[in-house]
Amino acid sequence: MTDDLLTSLPRVADVEIVRGARADGPPQFLFEMPHGATRAAHFDDLRSELHGDYPSDLRDFFFVNTDVGAPELARRTAEFLVAQRPSCSAMLLTARIPRTFVDCNRVIDADEHQSPTGMTPGLHAWVRDPRDRALLIARHTAYRQLAERAFALVCARGGLGVMLHTYAPRSIDVPVDDHVVLHLRAAYRPETIGTWPLRPAIDLIAATPDGRTLADENLLAAVRREGAAAGLEVATNNTYPLHPSTLAFAFAERHPRHTLCLEVRRDLLVREFTPFAEMIADHERVDRVARLLANAIG
Repeated sequence: MTDDLLTSLPRVADVEIVRGARADGPPQFLFEMPHGATRAAHFDDLRSELHGDYPSDLRDFFFVNTDVGAPELARRTAEFLVAQRPSCSAMLLTARIPRTFVDCNRVIDADEHQSPTGMTPGLHAWVRDPRDRALLIARHTAYRQLAERAFALVCARGGLGVMLHTYAPRSIDVPVDDHVVLHLRAAYRPETIGTWPLRPAIDLIAATPDGRTLADENLLAAVRREGAAAGLEVATNNTYPLHPSTLAFAFAERHPRHTLCLEVRRDLLVREFTPFAEMIADHERVDRVARLLANAIG
Protein backbone atom coordinates (compact mmCIF):
# COMPACT_ATOMS: atom_id res chain seq x y z
CA MET A 1 0.00 0.00 0.00
CA THR A 2 1.26 3.46 -0.86
CA ASP A 3 -0.01 6.81 0.25
CA ASP A 4 -1.33 7.60 -3.24
CA LEU A 5 -4.04 4.97 -2.65
CA LEU A 6 -5.52 7.17 0.06
CA THR A 7 -7.41 9.95 -1.62
CA SER A 8 -9.91 12.54 -0.49
CA LEU A 9 -13.56 11.53 -0.43
CA PRO A 10 -15.88 14.42 -1.34
CA ARG A 11 -18.18 15.39 1.56
CA VAL A 12 -16.41 12.84 3.79
CA ALA A 13 -12.73 13.72 4.28
CA ASP A 14 -9.73 15.49 2.81
CA VAL A 15 -6.40 13.67 2.51
CA GLU A 16 -3.20 15.64 1.99
CA ILE A 17 0.50 14.84 2.23
CA VAL A 18 2.98 17.40 3.57
CA ARG A 19 6.40 16.31 2.32
CA GLY A 20 9.87 17.19 3.46
CA ALA A 21 12.37 18.36 0.84
CA ARG A 22 13.99 14.90 0.63
CA ALA A 23 10.96 12.75 1.53
CA ASP A 24 10.28 9.54 -0.35
CA GLY A 25 7.87 6.71 0.36
CA PRO A 26 4.94 6.46 2.80
CA PRO A 27 4.43 9.15 5.45
CA GLN A 28 5.91 8.70 8.92
CA PHE A 29 3.32 10.90 10.61
CA LEU A 30 -0.46 11.06 10.49
CA PHE A 31 -2.60 13.90 11.81
CA GLU A 32 -6.24 12.86 12.09
CA MET A 33 -8.97 15.46 12.71
CA PRO A 34 -12.28 13.57 13.03
CA HIS A 35 -13.99 16.89 13.88
CA GLY A 36 -12.31 18.84 11.11
CA ALA A 37 -15.55 20.30 9.72
CA THR A 38 -15.17 23.69 11.39
CA ARG A 39 -16.57 26.28 8.97
CA ALA A 40 -20.13 27.44 8.54
CA ALA A 41 -20.11 26.16 4.96
CA HIS A 42 -19.46 22.61 6.18
CA PHE A 43 -22.60 22.72 8.31
CA ASP A 44 -24.71 24.45 5.66
CA ASP A 45 -23.71 22.05 2.88
CA LEU A 46 -24.65 18.95 4.86
CA ARG A 47 -27.82 20.49 6.28
CA SER A 48 -28.98 21.22 2.72
CA GLU A 49 -28.79 17.50 1.94
CA LEU A 50 -30.91 16.39 4.88
CA HIS A 51 -34.68 15.92 4.83
CA GLY A 52 -35.74 15.98 8.48
CA ASP A 53 -36.78 18.75 10.80
CA TYR A 54 -33.99 20.01 13.08
CA PRO A 55 -33.78 22.56 15.91
CA SER A 56 -33.69 26.03 14.37
CA ASP A 57 -30.61 27.00 16.41
CA LEU A 58 -28.62 23.84 15.66
CA ARG A 59 -26.07 25.85 13.70
CA ASP A 60 -25.16 27.63 16.94
CA PHE A 61 -24.45 24.26 18.55
CA PHE A 62 -22.17 23.43 15.62
CA PHE A 63 -20.08 26.53 16.26
CA VAL A 64 -19.67 25.85 19.98
CA ASN A 65 -19.01 22.13 19.59
CA THR A 66 -16.69 21.68 16.61
CA ASP A 67 -12.87 21.50 16.78
CA VAL A 68 -12.05 25.00 15.63
CA GLY A 69 -8.34 25.43 14.90
CA ALA A 70 -7.54 21.72 14.64
CA PRO A 71 -6.99 21.60 10.85
CA GLU A 72 -4.76 24.69 10.92
CA LEU A 73 -2.80 23.40 13.90
CA ALA A 74 -2.26 20.03 12.24
CA ARG A 75 -0.98 21.60 9.04
CA ARG A 76 1.48 23.91 10.80
CA THR A 77 2.74 21.14 13.08
CA ALA A 78 3.32 18.95 10.02
CA GLU A 79 5.12 21.77 8.23
CA PHE A 80 7.41 22.38 11.22
CA LEU A 81 8.07 18.64 11.51
CA VAL A 82 9.15 18.11 7.91
CA ALA A 83 11.26 21.27 8.04
CA GLN A 84 13.12 19.70 10.98
CA ARG A 85 13.24 16.30 9.28
CA PRO A 86 13.38 16.82 5.50
CA SER A 87 13.37 13.08 4.76
CA CYS A 88 9.95 12.69 6.41
CA SER A 89 6.40 13.40 5.35
CA ALA A 90 3.07 13.70 7.15
CA MET A 91 -0.46 12.81 6.14
CA LEU A 92 -3.36 15.09 7.08
CA LEU A 93 -6.74 13.38 7.36
CA THR A 94 -9.51 15.92 7.94
CA ALA A 95 -13.13 14.86 8.30
CA ARG A 96 -15.63 17.15 6.61
CA ILE A 97 -18.75 15.73 8.29
CA PRO A 98 -20.05 18.06 11.03
CA ARG A 99 -20.21 16.21 14.35
CA THR A 100 -23.46 18.11 14.97
CA PHE A 101 -25.14 15.30 12.99
CA VAL A 102 -22.79 12.31 13.24
CA ASP A 103 -19.49 12.04 15.13
CA CYS A 104 -16.52 10.57 13.24
CA ASN A 105 -14.77 9.82 16.55
CA ARG A 106 -17.47 7.45 17.77
CA VAL A 107 -18.13 3.75 17.34
CA ILE A 108 -21.69 3.60 16.03
CA ASP A 109 -23.57 0.37 16.67
CA ALA A 110 -27.18 -0.69 17.10
CA ASP A 111 -27.62 1.81 19.95
CA GLU A 112 -26.54 4.86 17.99
CA HIS A 113 -28.11 7.36 20.37
CA GLN A 114 -26.42 6.09 23.52
CA SER A 115 -24.31 8.81 25.12
CA PRO A 116 -21.43 7.50 27.29
CA THR A 117 -20.71 9.39 30.46
CA GLY A 118 -19.17 12.75 29.56
CA MET A 119 -19.37 12.04 25.82
CA THR A 120 -21.73 13.30 23.14
CA PRO A 121 -23.44 10.54 21.12
CA GLY A 122 -22.31 9.21 17.77
CA LEU A 123 -25.60 9.89 16.00
CA HIS A 124 -27.58 12.65 17.63
CA ALA A 125 -31.16 12.11 18.78
CA TRP A 126 -32.43 14.91 16.53
CA VAL A 127 -31.53 12.80 13.48
CA ARG A 128 -34.92 11.09 13.15
CA ASP A 129 -35.57 10.88 9.42
CA PRO A 130 -34.54 7.39 8.18
CA ARG A 131 -33.15 8.86 4.97
CA ASP A 132 -30.87 11.16 6.98
CA ARG A 133 -29.80 8.33 9.28
CA ALA A 134 -28.86 6.20 6.29
CA LEU A 135 -26.87 9.00 4.64
CA LEU A 136 -25.00 9.93 7.83
CA ILE A 137 -24.15 6.37 8.79
CA ALA A 138 -22.90 5.69 5.26
CA ARG A 139 -20.58 8.69 5.40
CA HIS A 140 -19.44 7.76 8.91
CA THR A 141 -18.61 4.27 7.63
CA ALA A 142 -16.67 5.70 4.70
CA TYR A 143 -14.68 7.93 7.05
CA ARG A 144 -13.94 5.11 9.46
CA GLN A 145 -12.66 2.87 6.67
CA LEU A 146 -10.43 5.65 5.36
CA ALA A 147 -9.08 6.37 8.85
CA GLU A 148 -8.37 2.70 9.49
CA ARG A 149 -6.33 2.55 6.29
CA ALA A 150 -4.45 5.73 7.20
CA PHE A 151 -3.50 4.45 10.68
CA ALA A 152 -2.44 1.10 9.23
CA LEU A 153 -0.29 2.83 6.62
CA VAL A 154 1.52 5.01 9.15
CA CYS A 155 1.39 3.33 12.55
CA ALA A 156 1.79 -0.30 11.48
CA ARG A 157 5.07 0.76 9.83
CA GLY A 158 6.38 2.33 13.04
CA GLY A 159 5.15 5.88 12.49
CA LEU A 160 3.05 8.09 14.74
CA GLY A 161 -0.65 8.88 14.45
CA VAL A 162 -1.74 12.09 16.17
CA MET A 163 -5.47 12.40 16.89
CA LEU A 164 -5.86 16.14 17.18
CA HIS A 165 -8.84 17.80 18.87
CA THR A 166 -9.67 21.20 20.30
CA TYR A 167 -12.07 21.96 23.13
CA ALA A 168 -13.89 24.94 24.59
CA PRO A 169 -12.05 26.83 27.36
CA ARG A 170 -14.39 25.64 30.12
CA SER A 171 -15.87 22.28 30.94
CA ILE A 172 -19.62 22.80 30.67
CA ASP A 173 -22.07 20.02 31.49
CA VAL A 174 -25.53 20.46 29.99
CA PRO A 175 -28.11 18.06 28.49
CA VAL A 176 -27.49 17.38 24.80
CA ASP A 177 -31.09 17.43 23.58
CA ASP A 178 -33.23 19.53 21.24
CA HIS A 179 -32.78 22.48 23.62
CA VAL A 180 -29.00 22.17 23.93
CA VAL A 181 -28.35 25.71 22.67
CA LEU A 182 -30.69 27.20 25.27
CA HIS A 183 -28.82 25.23 27.95
CA LEU A 184 -25.48 26.42 26.60
CA ARG A 185 -26.50 30.06 26.32
CA ALA A 186 -27.52 29.97 29.96
CA ALA A 187 -24.16 28.41 30.87
CA TYR A 188 -22.29 31.09 28.87
CA ARG A 189 -23.96 34.05 30.53
CA PRO A 190 -21.38 36.46 32.03
CA GLU A 191 -22.62 35.74 35.54
CA THR A 192 -22.37 31.95 35.12
CA ILE A 193 -19.53 31.18 32.71
CA GLY A 194 -16.84 31.72 35.36
CA THR A 195 -18.36 29.03 37.57
CA TRP A 196 -17.44 26.27 35.12
CA PRO A 197 -13.93 24.72 35.46
CA LEU A 198 -11.20 26.14 33.23
CA ARG A 199 -9.55 23.43 31.17
CA PRO A 200 -5.79 22.94 30.72
CA ALA A 201 -4.18 24.51 27.66
CA ILE A 202 -3.37 21.00 26.42
CA ASP A 203 -4.72 17.70 27.68
CA LEU A 204 -3.02 14.45 26.65
CA ILE A 205 -5.72 11.78 26.37
CA ALA A 206 -3.53 8.74 26.82
CA ALA A 207 -5.10 6.32 29.33
CA THR A 208 -8.10 4.01 29.15
CA PRO A 209 -10.82 3.95 31.83
CA ASP A 210 -9.09 0.93 33.41
CA GLY A 211 -5.81 2.84 33.72
CA ARG A 212 -3.79 1.51 30.78
CA THR A 213 -1.60 4.11 29.07
CA LEU A 214 -1.57 3.45 25.32
CA ALA A 215 0.65 6.36 24.25
CA ASP A 216 4.44 6.39 24.50
CA GLU A 217 5.48 7.71 27.92
CA ASN A 218 8.56 9.44 26.49
CA LEU A 219 6.40 11.31 23.99
CA LEU A 220 3.98 12.37 26.73
CA ALA A 221 6.91 13.64 28.80
CA ALA A 222 8.28 15.52 25.78
CA VAL A 223 4.97 17.33 25.20
CA ARG A 224 4.78 18.28 28.88
CA ARG A 225 8.36 19.57 28.74
CA GLU A 226 7.80 21.61 25.58
CA GLY A 227 4.53 22.93 26.96
CA ALA A 228 6.22 24.13 30.12
CA ALA A 229 8.91 25.85 28.06
CA ALA A 230 6.18 27.62 26.09
CA GLY A 231 4.37 28.67 29.26
CA LEU A 232 1.36 26.42 28.62
CA GLU A 233 -0.19 24.00 31.10
CA VAL A 234 -0.13 20.41 29.82
CA ALA A 235 -2.29 17.91 31.69
CA THR A 236 -2.70 14.18 31.18
CA ASN A 237 -6.14 12.51 31.18
CA ASN A 238 -7.69 15.53 32.91
CA THR A 239 -10.84 15.88 30.79
CA TYR A 240 -11.81 12.32 29.90
CA PRO A 241 -10.12 8.97 29.25
CA LEU A 242 -9.66 7.13 25.97
CA HIS A 243 -13.23 5.85 26.03
CA PRO A 244 -14.08 2.54 24.27
CA SER A 245 -16.95 4.35 22.52
CA THR A 246 -14.41 6.38 20.51
CA LEU A 247 -12.44 5.48 17.43
CA ALA A 248 -9.44 7.12 19.11
CA PHE A 249 -9.53 4.26 21.63
CA ALA A 250 -9.74 1.70 18.82
CA PHE A 251 -6.76 3.16 16.97
CA ALA A 252 -4.68 3.58 20.13
CA GLU A 253 -5.37 0.02 21.24
CA ARG A 254 -4.62 -1.35 17.78
CA HIS A 255 -1.33 0.58 17.56
CA PRO A 256 -0.01 0.91 21.15
CA ARG A 257 2.72 3.53 21.68
CA HIS A 258 2.26 4.71 18.09
CA THR A 259 -0.63 7.14 18.61
CA LEU A 260 -1.20 10.32 20.56
CA CYS A 261 -4.62 11.82 21.28
CA LEU A 262 -4.76 15.36 22.60
CA GLU A 263 -7.02 18.35 23.14
CA VAL A 264 -5.91 21.97 22.73
CA ARG A 265 -7.97 24.85 24.12
CA ARG A 266 -9.67 26.75 21.32
CA ASP A 267 -9.22 30.20 22.79
CA LEU A 268 -5.46 29.69 22.40
CA LEU A 269 -5.85 29.18 18.64
CA VAL A 270 -8.38 31.78 17.48
CA ARG A 271 -8.47 35.55 17.13
CA GLU A 272 -11.49 35.74 19.43
CA PHE A 273 -13.43 33.00 21.18
CA THR A 274 -17.05 33.48 20.05
CA PRO A 275 -18.86 30.29 21.04
CA PHE A 276 -22.05 30.78 19.01
CA ALA A 277 -20.48 32.19 15.86
CA GLU A 278 -17.89 31.06 13.33
CA MET A 279 -14.33 31.37 14.65
CA ILE A 280 -11.18 31.89 12.61
CA ALA A 281 -7.79 30.46 13.55
CA ASP A 282 -5.06 33.00 14.30
CA HIS A 283 -1.78 32.14 12.57
CA GLU A 284 0.52 33.41 15.32
CA ARG A 285 -1.40 31.62 18.04
CA VAL A 286 -1.52 28.41 16.01
CA ASP A 287 2.24 28.60 15.37
CA ARG A 288 2.98 28.86 19.09
CA VAL A 289 1.31 25.53 19.80
CA ALA A 290 2.44 23.91 16.55
CA ARG A 291 6.10 24.56 17.31
CA LEU A 292 5.93 22.92 20.72
CA LEU A 293 4.12 19.89 19.31
CA ALA A 294 6.61 19.55 16.47
CA ASN A 295 9.54 19.83 18.86
CA ALA A 296 8.08 17.14 21.11
CA ILE A 297 7.16 14.78 18.27
CA GLY A 298 10.32 15.36 16.29
